[in-house]
Amino acid sequence: MSDHRAKRPADAAASPAAKRARDPSVPAFPTYNEAPDLPAKIRILCEVLAKVGSALDVDAALDHEDISVTTDDVEQVLRFSYAHPRAAVAFFRWAGHRHLGHEHSPYSWNLVVDILGKNRLFEPMWETVSSMHSQRLLSLATFASVFSSLAASPGGNPLKAFMDMPRYGMTRDTPALNSLLSALCRANRLDDARAAIPVARAEAGARPDADSYAILLEGCEAAADPRVAREVFDEMARAVGFDPDNVPAYDSFLTTIVSSDPSTALPEAMKYLAFLSEHRCSPGEKFFRAALAAHLEARKLHGAILLWNEFVGHRGLIPDMEMYNTMIMLQGSLGHAEVIVDYLDDMAFNGVFPDSGTYNLVLKFLLKGRKLREAAAIFSEMVKNELWPNEENCSLALRMFLDTHDWEMGIKVWNCMVENDLPPLEESGNMLVSKLRDDRLPEACKYAEDMIDRGIKLSSSTLSKLKQCLQKIKKERVINDQDAKSS
Repeated sequence: MSDHRAKRPADAAASPAAKRARDPSVPAFPTYNEAPDLPAKIRILCEVLAKVGSALDVDAALDHEDISVTTDDVEQVLRFSYAHPRAAVAFFRWAGHRHLGHEHSPYSWNLVVDILGKNRLFEPMWETVSSMHSQRLLSLATFASVFSSLAASPGGNPLKAFMDMPRYGMTRDTPALNSLLSALCRANRLDDARAAIPVARAEAGARPDADSYAILLEGCEAAADPRVAREVFDEMARAVGFDPDNVPAYDSFLTTIVSSDPSTALPEAMKYLAFLSEHRCSPGEKFFRAALAAHLEARKLHGAILLWNEFVGHRGLIPDMEMYNTMIMLQGSLGHAEVIVDYLDDMAFNGVFPDSGTYNLVLKFLLKGRKLREAAAIFSEMVKNELWPNEENCSLALRMFLDTHDWEMGIKVWNCMVENDLPPLEESGNMLVSKLRDDRLPEACKYAEDMIDRGIKLSSSTLSKLKQCLQKIKKERVINDQDAKSS
């Protein structure tokens, strides 16, 4: 598995970041610098490979460190040496010759194949594959790596690699075909993946199965291509029929459909959902999430409730926080604030604990729906759980409680804001003093004094009106005293 290509000095000196800057298509490889808990021995070896000027210097540098290595050590070093492929290969040879009696693990060999392939060093990659073949170490995992590297390379031909598998004693069966399809789809080569199926069937006898079509439909989803997704779905129905266990395929297909054209996507997806139900098949959680989001965007509550009842009530799906939030937003935005608290109760029942985002969502809709009793209860629950209202809710809650003369809750909101430094303190403080001034002047003075002590600025208008009220009370007291004396 010799490598006859000399490394250019510029490439040897350039950092991985510099290479990616020159060529954005160069992948970002993991490095030992990103692994803080790496054993000292492994870190030293990785540093040697990163610093050597050429592959020819690796042996001397490693011998100088006088470190013995095990098979596990070799695997760890290789995992963090993708950015230095030639040095990694030299280390692999050095470790085999000096310490392992040339008995590397299959995983180490596969790592070398992957390192070379990911760096587009295909000639030495194939030489390594040949060496593995001679030692009977090849596996489908090896060719999965080869397919992936070729698919990601401009002009790479992973289908040819698939067709050449018998040269290396490997079978071109359905799992191998699926590995090829997966590599092509991950590289956004959906058309090539579809074209590979008839070739593999005709020339290699490899027939696609349900997993094959699931892979293609996942590729359609990644490409956001509903037209091709419909074609693949029809091909799948003809080739393998309907299988209740093929949830990933149906999940990707319906997610692709429901996430496409907003004007037609939702009705079409619901028709396909009904069609699958007739064949006792169903998509999964991914579609349910996307369909709920589509109902929210279309503001279609009835359809969302039917979908929720089917997946959650009938099929037993446990919703996550995002799903609950979608239903809360849909119900709340359509003015059904009275029912959204039920979702909080349901979340607790299913072991999904709402965070500050969910609580703030519920509080906002309750306040805007003027459900102040329920809003007060939710606010108290938030404070108890140390989850604070956001700026919009602080301002809205304070205003609404004060406007309805619920002084106790208004002051409770203010105290929460002050104690936890929640904005908008200045605006809300002025509001509090102004609202209390006419009905609860002593408390208005008390909170005004506290705000000044805390450095919260009261406007000149607020202070002036407060002063006028105090002067008015003082005059009334003088008049009352004079009346008392004259009588």
